[in-house]
Amino acid sequence: MSILLIEAFYGGSHKQLADLLQEEIEECVLYTLPAKKWHWRARTAALYFMQTVPANANYRILFASSVLNLTELIALRPDLGKLKKVLYFHENQLAYPVQKYQERDFQYGYNQILSCLVADIVVFNSAFNMESFLTSIGKFLKLIPDHRPKDLEKIIRPKCQVLHFPIRFPDVSREHDKDPESFFKVLLKLKEMDLPFHMSVLGETFTDVPDIFSEAKKALESSILHWGYLPRKDDYFQALCMADVVISTAKHEFFGVAMIEAVYCGCYPLCPNALVYPEIFPAEYLYSTPEQLFKRLQNFCKRPDIVRKHLYKGEMDQFSWAALRGKFRSLLTTEPREDL
Repeated sequence: MSILLIEAFYGGSHKQLADLLQEEIEECVLYTLPAKKWHWRARTAALYFMQTVPANANYRILFASSVLNLTELIALRPDLGKLKKVLYFHENQLAYPVQKYQERDFQYGYNQILSCLVADIVVFNSAFNMESFLTSIGKFLKLIPDHRPKDLEKIIRPKCQVLHFPIRFPDVSREHDKDPESFFKVLLKLKEMDLPFHMSVLGETFTDVPDIFSEAKKALESSILHWGYLPRKDDYFQALCMADVVISTAKHEFFGVAMIEAVYCGCYPLCPNALVYPEIFPAEYLYSTPEQLFKRLQNFCKRPDIVRKHLYKGEMDQFSWAALRGKFRSLLTTEPREDL
């Protein structure tokens, strides 16, 4: 095996990508940690992999997501430092929202900056993800009280590139950063006006579920078709195919796998005019305020034929594994280095 895949948070889109690369690209071996207790994975995964990844003279490439502290791993395992090191950002901690600013742990973002300095290639799933990270480095480092490092963006940027997440398997999540409160407030308002609609809430839960989910489930019970995670991808896609509209109220999104999958299945997307969404979806599918979202949905409830007859005006094929396979293969191939 010449390609070493390491995933410190083996769940959701992280698991999808790791599994896809292992299945589709030859000579891959995968080492993982379960998708639990994210903060501890970010803090301690390097020490775990130091002990569990066996030495192998055949390794040529190391591919890891940015949850892993790559700097620590390379310091603990100098043999891995000789490999071509590819760091993939599903999300970045410099732009990741927290419920209270004081909750932000400086170390997580700092570790990602260090990992970029150690990596040979740094890959982001969207231009929004890349730019929000790179342009935040200077401001983020101002949190250091004195003797701050300089020009790190200039050092890291030449290593960076955008390579979209390749879509093949379902992936959704239910967390506070997706802003379920705004989502359910709009639906409850539709319910209060006796507008006809049915809904599905599909998602994998990694942490505590916000209270609004249980409250909304009770209040919207008569309108619910599906509620909860569907582990079989066929069931998941069938639920998407039954839907007319897919909604995002996210406060954070660096790519949006689930939204793209839903559009593939024929859904009309409604997304915030912010974050990564303008990069992916044409302007007619974006809204700027909760009021705009409500008015669009109100109109669709009264005239469902609008969305059922609608032909999506964007381009989805560019996000498929078929379109991206060659780029990932190129990323994970290299000529052996002389010092190996």
